[in-house]
Amino acid sequence: MNKAVLPTDPATLPVVTEESILIFDLDNTLYPSSCDLFSQVSVLIKKYVSDYLGMPPEQAFLIQKEYFRRYGTTLRGLMLEHKVDPADYLHKVHDIDLSVIAPSPVLSNALKSLPCRKVIFTNASRGHASRVMERLGIADHFETIFDIVDAEYVPKPEQQPYDKLLARDGIDPKRAIYFEDMAKNLLPAKDMGMTTVWVHSDSDWAHEGRDDPRIDHETDNLPAFLEMLAQRAAR
Repeated sequence: MNKAVLPTDPATLPVVTEESILIFDLDNTLYPSSCDLFSQVSVLIKKYVSDYLGMPPEQAFLIQKEYFRRYGTTLRGLMLEHKVDPADYLHKVHDIDLSVIAPSPVLSNALKSLPCRKVIFTNASRGHASRVMERLGIADHFETIFDIVDAEYVPKPEQQPYDKLLARDGIDPKRAIYFEDMAKNLLPAKDMGMTTVWVHSDSDWAHEGRDDPRIDHETDNLPAFLEMLAQRAAR
């Protein structure tokens, strides 16, 4: 991802003020999807399902994908179907190597240039989010994390986590800009009044909904897009 996808008219970009709130998904949004962290997580999920249900890895993988398709996350399927302990699951499946993510001073500087509230909104765990943010060198720029536990294990794009995020953190959706690599996760946010930005992903499954008119902007270079917002705010 080397070139920002710019709007036809830069004047269509939202104007960020001190009252704005920037909401960011975590994985494949704040770092490039080419880091492929999910392949590591997927291997650990398959192992967890195999060990917990006592079945061969090949069968566990089919269960893993079926629960993801039916329930939005494999975890939610395991909780509903097998009463799995979510804390144990989240601890084990996020025990991954983050060295594939390079620190990003460019992203850090771009975030710093926008002096407004910034929050993380993720289907992953708070611990995983914190480790990724520390690795990127951007943790100091965010006031809070809203994770899958805060959402009571109901994943995006279901409506409940969006409602809970806004209520917990006192967010006015009309002042919010939401950045997300999974296009379909932007749609409920737009319906609530947020400005939406699709961050391009190499993963085909992240493209569902990409042509929906509720996506306001798109980019394949998040730091560059944030720098454009900062330049517009400074005018």
